[in-house]
Amino acid sequence: MSFELDDLSAFVAVARAGGFREAARVSGLSASGLSEALRRLETRLGTRLLHRSTRSISLTETGARLFERLSPALTEISAALDTVHAQTYQPAGTIHLNVPANVARTVLPGILSPFLIAHPQIRVDVTVEDSFVDILASGADAGIRYEERLEQDMIAIPIGPATQRVLTAAAPSYLSARGRPQHSSELLEHACLRLRFAGGAPAMWEFEKDEEVIRLDPPGPLLVQPGSACDLLVETALSGLGIVCLFEDWLAPHIRSGALEVVLDDWATPFSGPMLYYSGRRQLPPPLRAFIDFIRSHQSSAQ
Repeated sequence: MSFELDDLSAFVAVARAGGFREAARVSGLSASGLSEALRRLETRLGTRLLHRSTRSISLTETGARLFERLSPALTEISAALDTVHAQTYQPAGTIHLNVPANVARTVLPGILSPFLIAHPQIRVDVTVEDSFVDILASGADAGIRYEERLEQDMIAIPIGPATQRVLTAAAPSYLSARGRPQHSSELLEHACLRLRFAGGAPAMWEFEKDEEVIRLDPPGPLLVQPGSACDLLVETALSGLGIVCLFEDWLAPHIRSGALEVVLDDWATPFSGPMLYYSGRRQLPPPLRAFIDFIRSHQSSAQ
């Protein structure tokens, strides 16, 4: 009895992921395509492989036995094909990425250098933009944003740290002169160095501790639009002129050196790290596929 390898792979992907949506996100295929592949496979076998409900899926007894035998076999096939592919094909071309400033500053440097060394025929064109962007309309191949700002219909994979924090910090000279705030609401009495949106409105400062959520519009002597101008916020904080609120990785070198001290650390709640997102509605260009594969490998080795 002959079977399409893609249908067998689809079954293994869904079984591993525990659902069609998660399998689609991981594999880069559509949930509807995976469902159709499972339907074809079950029809050919004449038996049900999955129990389906509106909330979850689970393997039938037959499905569990098939998955146990099939999964290692497909892994071996994939490894063999990858070896041949790596020896005979080097993707070439340009990847256009749209990323926020903090990702360009703190995440990409540790990823792009080894990627470009491994793929000398690929060029990466990075546009730094903090506002939300429709990557298809902008001409980008992929974007990097945080989960709450992702479009539906996009495939997303983690890139960089699994969690991040936004910290408030100030120079020791500022804290000696103005005192150290003990509660986030006390920032209303301090000089705060802030970001503003492209439309001109200042970005609110948000804090959370023990289920207490605080959103502030504190006063301050400096407003800058996100991007490279964030360095101006840091330099102003280093001069002792106020409290800055930025990504932890951006402030980390100055905190380690003692030039800045963290304030209200217990109000800094971790949140999910950035995601590389791209359209699942079109065939991936080879350079982008190479980048996605590299990111997945990089994330696995970092765990």
